[in-house]
Amino acid sequence: MSEAKRPRRPVPPKAYLNDEFMTSPQARILRVMAEMQEPYGRFKKHGVRNTVVMFGSARTMSPERAAKELAEAKALPDRAECSGAECALRLRVAEMNMRSSFYYNACRELSYEMTKWSMSLPEYQRFLVCSGGGPGIMEAANLGAHQADGRSVGLGIALPFEQEHNPYITPELDLEFHYFFVRKYWFLYLAKALVAFPGGFGTFDELFEMLTLIQTGKTKKHFPVLLFGSAFWKEVVNFEVFHEWGMVSPEDRNLYLHVDTVQEARDQLINIITERYLLPDKDDND
Repeated sequence: MSEAKRPRRPVPPKAYLNDEFMTSPQARILRVMAEMQEPYGRFKKHGVRNTVVMFGSARTMSPERAAKELAEAKALPDRAECSGAECALRLRVAEMNMRSSFYYNACRELSYEMTKWSMSLPEYQRFLVCSGGGPGIMEAANLGAHQADGRSVGLGIALPFEQEHNPYITPELDLEFHYFFVRKYWFLYLAKALVAFPGGFGTFDELFEMLTLIQTGKTKKHFPVLLFGSAFWKEVVNFEVFHEWGMVSPEDRNLYLHVDTVQEARDQLINIITERYLLPDKDDND
């Protein structure tokens, strides 16, 4: 076949435009690097230097929704829509949701208060509320900042169930991660304080990782960790047992604080953040 008549083949895609390659095991390191670098560029572009991280259960409902579901559960036996055991279970779940809904409002109010305070600071010193981007306590955190007319961060994670981004995150600061460990890096990297509300395995995972990094000095920052709701935390985790068995040092008691009201949490956060990051000659310890 002559040179003139030889068919021209299409140009193959560049490696970084090849979807098959980019989603393969061989490109995993590139995907990890992308989840490190893309948020870095975005935070730098939008001037995000400091965050106050708030997290807790994705299952926590607003008081309004919890009250509605409780009323519906109480009416079920009258409508004969479920068996006795099923009705009792649904009522019990609705009562638990009603009890924990207190923390939804507390998180929303604390986020509102911290955002209003932060907006009184010069823009380069502001502390944005940061959540895990999903429903429940995460939604409450972003909602409070939204109601205060401030910006907030959402670090979402791709899960096969349950996790949808809430609508109150500032759009340009709404991120989605595939890798949990990279998401945790971004929780820590910008954090200047942490407030943990009642939650499940995910909440405990984040909380103990943060405490471990501070305890071991793997992060230069020694930021406040507030455990909101002593009725929950002191029953679920008896921190004193760590000390009684000599598993942690006596000074590790200073790594966390129990708080029970929005005002108490707000005052503790503002006092500690001001002392450590806003007074003259204080570094931000990034």
